[in-house]
Amino acid sequence: MNFHGEAMPLVGVDGFTNLEVLIIANCQLYGPIPPWLRVSSKLQLMDLSWNRLEGPVPHWFGKFEELFYLDLSNNSLVGGIPKSLTELKCLISRNKSLQSPSPDFPFFMKRNHGGKSLQYNQVQRFPPSIDLSDNHLNGTIWPEFGNLKDLMVLDLGGNNLLGTIPVELSGMKNLENLDLSHNNLTGTIPQSLTDLNFLSSFSVAYNDLHGSIPLGGQFSTFPSTSFEGNRGLCGEHYSNCSDQQSPSGSSIRRKNNKGVIAGIAIGIVLGTALILAIAYIFVSRAFARRGCEVEDEETNGDKHVEMLGLPMVLLFQNKDNKELTVDDLLKSTDNFDQANIIGCGGFGLVYKATLPDGRRVAIKRLSSDCGQMDREFQAEVEALSQAQHQNLVLLQGYSKIGNDRLLIYSYMENGSLDYWLHEKFDGGSTLDWETRLRIAQGAARGLAYLHQSCQPHILHRDIKSSNILLDENFEAHLADFGLARLISAYDTHVTTDLVGTLGYIPPEYGQSSVATFKGDVYSFGVVLLELLTGRRPMDVCKPKGCRDLISWVFEMKKEKREAEVFDPLIYDKEHDKELMRVLEISCQCLNQSPKVRPSTQQIVSWLDSITLNEQLMK
Repeated sequence: MNFHGEAMPLVGVDGFTNLEVLIIANCQLYGPIPPWLRVSSKLQLMDLSWNRLEGPVPHWFGKFEELFYLDLSNNSLVGGIPKSLTELKCLISRNKSLQSPSPDFPFFMKRNHGGKSLQYNQVQRFPPSIDLSDNHLNGTIWPEFGNLKDLMVLDLGGNNLLGTIPVELSGMKNLENLDLSHNNLTGTIPQSLTDLNFLSSFSVAYNDLHGSIPLGGQFSTFPSTSFEGNRGLCGEHYSNCSDQQSPSGSSIRRKNNKGVIAGIAIGIVLGTALILAIAYIFVSRAFARRGCEVEDEETNGDKHVEMLGLPMVLLFQNKDNKELTVDDLLKSTDNFDQANIIGCGGFGLVYKATLPDGRRVAIKRLSSDCGQMDREFQAEVEALSQAQHQNLVLLQGYSKIGNDRLLIYSYMENGSLDYWLHEKFDGGSTLDWETRLRIAQGAARGLAYLHQSCQPHILHRDIKSSNILLDENFEAHLADFGLARLISAYDTHVTTDLVGTLGYIPPEYGQSSVATFKGDVYSFGVVLLELLTGRRPMDVCKPKGCRDLISWVFEMKKEKREAEVFDPLIYDKEHDKELMRVLEISCQCLNQSPKVRPSTQQIVSWLDSITLNEQLMK
């Protein structure tokens, strides 16, 4: 639709009874949301964000049985949040499968903070969301939001909401993003929210909350910015609760405010003068050294760059010895233009680029507003700078300038395995059985190298199809080591927070904060099932009973109906035995008991034997 700066028509519009997707974002539309939309009861996705719409949020949205994505953010909507939104059937339990496939072209979801966009190649892949942020909504937050068990994103930030945060919100077990910032909420942060194991982004900043910040769960990973602007809050990563003043103490503090402020001012002045003096001496000596020690310039070049603050990029394999600057990276990505986005994740976007020497690379730009950014950056650099294998993505360099964290990888022409299996409309037909088996073998070799050959050993902790990248020959390369942990050859596990991706997380991770090699094996077993079935590990678009891939496969196996689980695009009598063998390997990887699961070296041996047997048969 080609609207811009117009009012949405209120009457005289019909014929939209079969409308499934409505996206009219960032068009400066004004006026109320038109009542004729109520006839579009088959809507699955509605995005009217970044306009100037006024009036209330229609209560009849709650009657749309297939609506799973609603974005009305950045408008001027008023009134309370309709309680009917807590009754959206597709977010309580998506029993109905979305029938018609989406065309294979990119859709972009614009976040309301930071101005970045995320790309999805099919509508069904949008995360189930309710985004009402940056409006003028008032009233309270309905406790019944806790009934939306399939909701992944709830953003109510930037409104005028009152009252307390309902403890019932902990019922949204799949929630990954909860933003209640910039409202007028009071009371405490419910301890029950620590039960949201997949909550990766959380903010209650700039409200009027008080009390201790909850401990446990994902809360230890949230930055202090998630809680700022609440004078009464205290706890880990924020302020010490023991420093909270009693009423009498507060009175004394007020009496001494002038003296404290004066003392602070004097301290700042003296401290600034001292720092400037030291800096002057340090820089003067550095330049003097640079003038008389030219012969040491090459060995100490990195120190000079770091001291003078020049925006340099470290390349591990720089054959022509030419310095690469951040300006070069900006030019190679057209200033990180949206058109160059080739992937997205929880920590940032990935861009394709061509370096001045002609090399094609992929540049991951970590989001500056992410509390775990530095942790991921350090983990990825440490892991990949020590791990070199043909089935691991090659880290070619990195840069850490200001708030930007840039990681430079070899470019993988065919993107991710997830894209070919689940996103590309006809991608599964391109991946024949021989190609899928080769991908499984390559990924297994890369994982075995991390577990047994690399020194120190590496736990990946986020094995999934979107982290298996394919080169021009569809050879597999493990990627994304942001959650990786380095351990010595004598250790068997690391203590960690519950992290990973829904559908791939081993069952034991929910019982203890311990990550092991056998946890990676479990996740790899899920990937094997994806290759065999062509299905996602957790697909809320499937009917009830078929959403959890692992449970469904084991049930079919129990009923002796194994042949029915295989992707029809690869199943035939010629490969029947090979498919059955890989299914058996996958089921061993998915054993509930970690001790019974095979090692990665065993998996490599088993998968390679399939190809060997095939060659002998020929």
